[in-house]
Amino acid sequence: MKTPEKQIGAPMSRVDGRLKVTGAATYSAEYKLPGLAYAVLVGSTIAKGRITGLDTKAAAGAPGVLAVVTHLNSPKVPGFDTVGKDPSQPATVGGPLKIFHDDKIRFNDQPIALVVADTLERARYAAGLVKAQYAQEQHQTNLEANKPRAFLPTSAQKNPKSPMADYQRGQADAYRSGAIKLENEYVIPTEVHHPMELQAITAHWEAPDRLTIYDKTQGTLATRRDFAKEWNLPEANVKVIATFVGGAFGNALHSWPHESAAIIAAKVVNRPVQLMLTREQMFTMVGYRPHTWQKLGMSATADGKITAITHESIGQTSTYEEFTESTLAQTRMMYQSPNLTTRYRLAALDIGSPIWMRGPGEATGAFALESAMDEMAYLLKLDPMEFRLRNYTDQDPENGKPWSTKFLKECYQAGAERVGWSKRKLEPGALRDGDWLVGYGMGVGTFGAHRGGAHASAQLLPGGTVLLQCATTDIGPGTGTAMTQIAADTLGLPPQNIRFELGHSDYPQAGTQGGSSTVNSVGPAVQEACLALKDKLRQLAATGNAAFAAAKKEDVVLADGYLTLSTNAAARVPYADLLKQVGGTAVVVEAKPGSEGQAYSMYSFSVHFAEVRVHVLTGEVRVSKLVSCADAGTIINQKTAANQMKGGAVGGIGMALMEHAIIDDRYGRYVTKDFADYHVPVHADAPAVEVFFVNQPDYHVNALGTKGIGEIATIGVAPAIANAVFNATGKRVRELPITPDKLV
Repeated sequence: MKTPEKQIGAPMSRVDGRLKVTGAATYSAEYKLPGLAYAVLVGSTIAKGRITGLDTKAAAGAPGVLAVVTHLNSPKVPGFDTVGKDPSQPATVGGPLKIFHDDKIRFNDQPIALVVADTLERARYAAGLVKAQYAQEQHQTNLEANKPRAFLPTSAQKNPKSPMADYQRGQADAYRSGAIKLENEYVIPTEVHHPMELQAITAHWEAPDRLTIYDKTQGTLATRRDFAKEWNLPEANVKVIATFVGGAFGNALHSWPHESAAIIAAKVVNRPVQLMLTREQMFTMVGYRPHTWQKLGMSATADGKITAITHESIGQTSTYEEFTESTLAQTRMMYQSPNLTTRYRLAALDIGSPIWMRGPGEATGAFALESAMDEMAYLLKLDPMEFRLRNYTDQDPENGKPWSTKFLKECYQAGAERVGWSKRKLEPGALRDGDWLVGYGMGVGTFGAHRGGAHASAQLLPGGTVLLQCATTDIGPGTGTAMTQIAADTLGLPPQNIRFELGHSDYPQAGTQGGSSTVNSVGPAVQEACLALKDKLRQLAATGNAAFAAAKKEDVVLADGYLTLSTNAAARVPYADLLKQVGGTAVVVEAKPGSEGQAYSMYSFSVHFAEVRVHVLTGEVRVSKLVSCADAGTIINQKTAANQMKGGAVGGIGMALMEHAIIDDRYGRYVTKDFADYHVPVHADAPAVEVFFVNQPDYHVNALGTKGIGEIATIGVAPAIANAVFNATGKRVRELPITPDKLV
């Protein structure tokens, strides 16, 4: 019997790749249900006020129009009069916008009407016929002007131990009395989620109390829970399907008004309704990385030891929903500092709600922290990597716990060698290649190695394939592929004998895909389900073969249509005989985090090294080399993990050099509302990113040793590029993006 090749760690191609590239994969706006109707939203043209009149007569009379829904005729949504937000999402206070609930306008392009027609083209045409009148009120959309009105988040007001509460270690603001000190402000503009797939939903009331939705979501169960509450339905009566998701950076972690609108419309016309946002509506209706101001003060001794850090932040939120994120988390735990102070505040503006965006909070905070580390290293005339090493922490300074694992020094060494760090000069502007100034910079990232409970089912099918199911989603990192590899190794089967199904709320439960937690959570559940399946098969085989009764589940081998034992190859039972006994029943297993991790501080770490070239006349910045190194525990799939790191790095290039959603504060309206004006990186903007993984397991997180990659792929990239630009030019840009006008 041939021993199967080990799959964990192998660069396996995506199991769903062929379906996606051939168009066979079905996304949320591609389901064609019988009687399907199409919906288009109409947005407000003011940022604050009230609707005083709506003329929908022409739209309602247009060809093919089935209904025009507004606050004047929308059916009552039961949950709108109760709690607005699920308590499992503690980062928000308040709730999502209650669409068509009243006449109040809270932000520009807020949905005020929905046109439903028998074709998408007819719905679009009729939507343009809706006319509205408003009583306009003075709006506030400028963060800088509203900083004096910033407030402590409600969660911190209620709980002094909240992560959003003010934090102090040692003496408050001790940097002010330091001998060598700096104090600077850093600004991240609004950045908008723009995955390839637009946000979309197909809603179908299969009965007055039974709802099925095909939705772009990062969590089928969270979405089911939200809409079951919204319509006062048992969760079992709501089905959410998200088999394929065409990319998401956090924008699908929330239940948004357009989803409620489609469900309302399906109720009104009594047929399935499909709604897909336009690219322009993606700017206003599904969240964004919030515009954030930060101030960071730091002091150090002449020999390079940090003595104090104060990090303050004000982020924007909407007036109807408090959104908070961990902007200051990395500062509290990354470097040794006996004195540390953080203060986090919110400014409520007349805009839509922000939402978590890849590297949520930490990517924003790392720009300030890692830029300040570079600035202090320059003041001290130290190499920036050497400065970080002198303040390296061997345990978490925030709570005193040891790290579960930490191999950041290995990342430093590997990245520095690969980028050519030895060529870097301490004095900026010292390296030149023709008309291009050359510079090198680095930035560090970290994110919690989070793990939640998850269930998975495993079932042996008659043909010898093992079917696994879990409600988790796959927004692009290759979840189905990683789970196939875990199952293949656990069962000893080749990957082609594994089928992993996901993205359906009827499957065993899992959390949302976000926070770098999916492999950490679902992976152990798949592993446990496979082990439980082997043991169940062993027990069934034991009824007719004594050799199996004395065997351990670890000894069970599935191969060539037979159940056998690694310790006794002569013990063989055909699959067919086993399946006759159970009728193909699935084994469902839950894998919960153990208590062993509570004694440790568990994080993934990354460091990004950038080489940039800045044109001396035009100020154009080109990232000529980017090396991303990660301490992310066991790497399940080298190919898809490297793909994640490269994608995150490209997002970091956009964050550093081009992404900026600009609001015209006179009207509270975005002027960058398409890809012509809101720039994102293309192939020409990104070098061939080199990726290095330490690949050391962390068994305190889970039995697989994984820690998570998704967030640390982006966190630290933007400051690495900004620091490299300074090294090339001597010009320090503290407000992103770094555009040519800031360098010439």
